[in-house]
Amino acid sequence: MIKNIVILPGDGIGPEIMAQAEKVLAKIGQKFGHEFKTSYHLIGGAAIDAENNPLPKATVDACKAADAVLLGAVGGPKWDTIEKSIRPERGLLGIRKELGLFANLRPAKLFDELKSACCLRPDIIGGGLDVMVIRELTGGAYFGTPRGQEVKDGERVAYNNMIYSESEIRRIAKVGFETARKRGKKLCSVDKANVLDVSQLWREVVLEVAKDYPDVELTHMYVDNAAMQLVRNPGQFDTIVTENLFGDILSDEAAVITGSIGMLPSASLGASGPGLYEPIHGSAPDIAGQDKANPLATILSVAMMLRYQFAMAAEADAIEAAVSSILKAGYRTGDIMEPGKTLVGCAKMGDLVLERL
Repeated sequence: MIKNIVILPGDGIGPEIMAQAEKVLAKIGQKFGHEFKTSYHLIGGAAIDAENNPLPKATVDACKAADAVLLGAVGGPKWDTIEKSIRPERGLLGIRKELGLFANLRPAKLFDELKSACCLRPDIIGGGLDVMVIRELTGGAYFGTPRGQEVKDGERVAYNNMIYSESEIRRIAKVGFETARKRGKKLCSVDKANVLDVSQLWREVVLEVAKDYPDVELTHMYVDNAAMQLVRNPGQFDTIVTENLFGDILSDEAAVITGSIGMLPSASLGASGPGLYEPIHGSAPDIAGQDKANPLATILSVAMMLRYQFAMAAEADAIEAAVSSILKAGYRTGDIMEPGKTLVGCAKMGDLVLERL
């Protein structure tokens, strides 16, 4: 197979972790007989510095023509004070919109070797933690109009509009059911139907879609209860599907309770075309250029790309097994370091994955 991959290193530690991911991708190609052609393009702060635009047209065109996109990270304090409309994060929101990426898949998985890093009691995590949070990406309060800020009756007033169409809900619900069908066949739809009109429609449409998936057990939960249950009893969840704002919060919560945010990948998918694969952590400018970053989340994002974009299950399994093997052998970057383990840098961790492959 020949696949064209656009690499967007981005800002901060992005270039460092992406370099390790590219090494792993090349090794997988060599091992399994694939050819991955890569090209580099600008996004975020790096694009602002070069072109005063967080998402240049050349980047958009290249991503649309690619088979998949790998992203490092965007943003940093360097660009915090510039005009809101051209901040680095606008590049990320923009590329999601340009590629029609409406579904964000975030697995929050607790590796057995990192159980001591989990911030929950051992009796709560029990047999482990493996939750997939599916977040709708292009609707809700983040994109709804009208939106803005104005002066009314002598004081500043700001407003956003949470809005969803039936078709937007239906397509993300289908992703939720399809994903749950491949996992534990349990789907929890999270909303706020007791208060919000938009959530009432959400629940109605999810129930309609559920008729096509009788093999998947569907439950509903209000978002405030879901936030509580994630720390009280995360084992009850297999797959969660929810709207943009709620998903932003819950996916971060699910990730951080594993205690290893540097270990978790994500995938943003559309109805067709290239998906966007990235670690969930930020650009970490405080350690950029110091060979301290953890590249494993980015490497695991490569595994998600292979699995979800190209149906290369064996290749994805090989990467995940290599990562597990490294952790079992006691190697750690600073963010997941614990007593008695071996501290290594970003490049060394990438090399260790190559050795296991």
